Amino acid sequence: MSTESGPRREGSLEAPTRHPLDWTSEQFYDETALFSEMERVFDICHGCRRCFSLCNSFPTLFDAIDESDTMEVDGVPREVYWKVVDHCYLCDMCYMSKCPYVPPHEFNVDFPHLMLRAKAARFRREGASTRDRILSATDKVGSLAGIPVISQMVNAVNASPTGRKLLEKTLGVDRTAPVPTYHSRSLRKRLRDHSSTAQPEAMSGTQGRVALFTTCYGNRNVPEVGEDLVKVFEHNSIPVRLLPSEQCCGMPKLELGDLEAVARAKDENIAVMVAMVDEGWDIVAPVPSCVLMFKQELPLMFPDDEAVQKVARAIFDPFEYLMLRHKGGKLRTDFARPLGKVSYQVPCHLRVQNLGLKTRDCLQLVPDTTVTAIERCSGHDGTYAVKKEFRADSVKIARPVVNRVKDAGCDHFTSDCPMAGDQIADGVGGGMHATHPMSLLRQAYGI
Repeated sequence: MSTESGPRREGSLEAPTRHPLDWTSEQFYDETALFSEMERVFDICHGCRRCFSLCNSFPTLFDAIDESDTMEVDGVPREVYWKVVDHCYLCDMCYMSKCPYVPPHEFNVDFPHLMLRAKAARFRREGASTRDRILSATDKVGSLAGIPVISQMVNAVNASPTGRKLLEKTLGVDRTAPVPTYHSRSLRKRLRDHSSTAQPEAMSGTQGRVALFTTCYGNRNVPEVGEDLVKVFEHNSIPVRLLPSEQCCGMPKLELGDLEAVARAKDENIAVMVAMVDEGWDIVAPVPSCVLMFKQELPLMFPDDEAVQKVARAIFDPFEYLMLRHKGGKLRTDFARPLGKVSYQVPCHLRVQNLGLKTRDCLQLVPDTTVTAIERCSGHDGTYAVKKEFRADSVKIARPVVNRVKDAGCDHFTSDCPMAGDQIADGVGGGMHATHPMSLLRQAYGI
């Protein structure tokens, strides 16, 4: 069928495929070409509107079209385009779960990577604000805030209404947004002298031993999650060791559009990680966004870098890893404690990895445990939810999850993403606390 009589549908039933990101070409940053592509994609989105209930990018676009004189994309001012860009936090859910026009469809719509292109073009042209540079420098901020005296000061300021007002005034960090605690005794410090006596057993697509990429957040903000991971893995005879060194995965800089900073972090991390893979180690990381960075974003930015591709094949979500072991009959199920009713928010950056609900499946191995999965966005995105100008929108996006958790009467609320968990627990209120699923699994084992 020709395009004159309607769009061809050949390939529309095939799995979505992602094109490499042509971020090193000058055309990628050309503003005329960028706006032409945004207008093309926005017009397709306007004619479909399936994504109206996802992030705030789509309502912003659709409202602007409906309020324009033409009621078409050509009536939308260019400044609104940038508002659409600002509301996209690269969760990828429009691409993976909603859009019927992703490649191999001839319309070739990749909305998240178009927004990334726009962010990168703006960053090259204008740079970023002091606030955004600080919030995206997670490893540097964590290192500074992790100094014992400074961590106490930072935590005290973050816990003080006066301190939060000052933070909002100076950096635009909303005073009502939950912010993390910083630990001077980081996960890497806690595990510095750790060694395992377990004997690895390769099976089910795994080497049977893992090197832990702690992540910025896992290292400085929730080190107890990494400790629980080590306990659970070694309880299952899976040796765990730290990577010799690590930097931020680069996701915060990717979301900022600072692709050169992403490349620098890649150079540091991949060299260390591929050496471990070559020595026969798998890699796990406790934060879904970091796993996604190495599994998807870096391979698309560096499609010809075999080291990047090798790491992508060797890195696992922790529960993906455990369920592969279970498939091979090697996961212990000698649980000592039931978990009861568990409400589980599935983070977007885990959903788009197309793993299935491995966390839910693993927790449901625990007797007398019922896990209800909630596949809706938390609206957090690492920095989006703490910025004053986006706080109200992030709370609105999280509301369906918050309401489901409130109505569940659950014994535990959990999310693989600690930041998403805190956002939702804060919305629920009433002393609700988010417990990481790895911590729940350790409780169930009684170890």
